[in-house]
Amino acid sequence: MSSIDVTVGQLLAALALVALAIAVARWRRTELEDDIAIAVVRSFIQLTAVGYVIQVIFDEDSLWLVLAMLAVMIVFGAITARSRAKRVPGAMLPLVIGLSTAAAATLGLVIGLGIFEPEARYMVPVGGMVIGNSMTAAAVALNRLGDEFTDSRAQIEATLALGATSQEAALPAVRRALRSGTITLVDSTKTTGLIFFPGTMVGMLLAGADPTDAVRLQLILLYVLLGSVTISALVSTGLAYRRFFNASDQLIELPRETP
Repeated sequence: MSSIDVTVGQLLAALALVALAIAVARWRRTELEDDIAIAVVRSFIQLTAVGYVIQVIFDEDSLWLVLAMLAVMIVFGAITARSRAKRVPGAMLPLVIGLSTAAAATLGLVIGLGIFEPEARYMVPVGGMVIGNSMTAAAVALNRLGDEFTDSRAQIEATLALGATSQEAALPAVRRALRSGTITLVDSTKTTGLIFFPGTMVGMLLAGADPTDAVRLQLILLYVLLGSVTISALVSTGLAYRRFFNASDQLIELPRETP
């Protein structure tokens, strides 16, 4: 496989596309130019810093450093997802458990099957993909769950009044939330190769890999991500819905969203 060397000059030249995006934002008065500029600066700082951290982890090849980095990813992922699930009381713990379970289950499976070696060079990028996608799925699922409980409060209370348990009353809302959290990746998986090429496959092709090898690796990662987002959404919603009820299976007063 050949490598692609990107110079600083080429990196700066790519900012012409950012300038185009800012110009369009100002022309159409979308008020996104500040957000675009901040996003570019943050991405540069964050990716540069992470690049140095990953280089240290690769050089040391320590399992403990890998686990520490994955734990940091999980915590920050849970915090980010929590900001999207403001209507779910105490969502932080379900999110941490959901992301941790998804990461442990999927990474453990692919390593146990011998697909990837238990080395930093494999665990860090695959773990980042798993946790990132799991975070998005869990955030969408819990955001939908909060909306469902807010909009369907009267229906849930009526179901409880008819003798249903909290689990039975919450089941329709949990199902819709779970579907919302997983449907995006399911749809994108359906169109892979027809509408777009995923990032891993593109990266391998640009690096000179055989197309067959690129396809096989991409399929493995797609299946890993499908499993991880399903696990994270399932665990987080399964734990979070209980937060809407007290010990007597009565709905609690829901927190109001702050503007």
